[in-house]
Amino acid sequence: MRRSITFALLPALAMMLLACQPPGGGGEGEELFVTIATGGQSGNYYPIGGSLASLYEDELGATTTVEATGASVDNINLLDEGRAEMALVQADAASQAYAGEGPFEEPVDSFSAVASLYPQYVQVITIAGSGVETMEDLAGKRVSVGAPNSGVELNARAVTGAFGLSYEDFSPQYLSYSETIDGMRNGNIDAGFFTSGIPNPSVTDLSTTDEVRVVPLEGEGVQNLLNDYDYYSEAIIPAGTYEDQEEDVPTVTFANLLVVSNELDEDTVYELTRTMWENIERIQQTNAAAREITLETAQDGIPIELHPGAERYYSEQGMR
Repeated sequence: MRRSITFALLPALAMMLLACQPPGGGGEGEELFVTIATGGQSGNYYPIGGSLASLYEDELGATTTVEATGASVDNINLLDEGRAEMALVQADAASQAYAGEGPFEEPVDSFSAVASLYPQYVQVITIAGSGVETMEDLAGKRVSVGAPNSGVELNARAVTGAFGLSYEDFSPQYLSYSETIDGMRNGNIDAGFFTSGIPNPSVTDLSTTDEVRVVPLEGEGVQNLLNDYDYYSEAIIPAGTYEDQEEDVPTVTFANLLVVSNELDEDTVYELTRTMWENIERIQQTNAAAREITLETAQDGIPIELHPGAERYYSEQGMR
């Protein structure tokens, strides 16, 4: 049976509430519950999820929970286990889940897309004096590849492989963004993957104390990525994104997705989708990455099925 978080009638609870209320008050309760799985508190997912939760509370009277997680892979598992209704995930993780590849031993298709949010930029970050100037220089270094079960780690594995490197060629460290920053400052980490919107808040923080360098992704390695994965695109991290970054740096991007459990019915997801887009200016105020979330690009780069509720909303807007 499908779970519905929209206007769920709770008769037994309603009777209890009626018994406790003063004369003339109350009635049957109607409640909306949304748990949003995000990422680490130092990344972009967590504040955007928090902004969505606040929006749903104010506009739909929802009861919401924002979960800090290991991000994409963890979030897909939470959806599949029925422990979250909504999540932010990377397009690459979603694609591999549907295919049963990478960290997913069998296909996981218990979720579907609501929207493409903002571009996820692959940022390989180091600091002056590390000896890392190209991807090939990661060999023999201590490299943070992201938290375990994160989309960052999934992406780091694909990118290093495309450049002819394996985890045996360097010392992989499974760290969160904040742990990676601390490691760079303490001299324990030489470089790290920060796969996120730009600017990444943790890298911005690092640039206040150290000379940040963004390692370019270019040449044959990028062509390998484009050939092997259809959701990657070439992109530029503009000069000035971080302090001391004087030139544009080539890299690759793919989409971040807002996804929901397939246990949610069409009407529920329609309301969640409509409410987000009708109040998108509020979400865009969250941070720099969120400013790139637009209705015009809502269906770009989605490699999985669109939920029928979201599809209905886009059809009403003449976008399907």
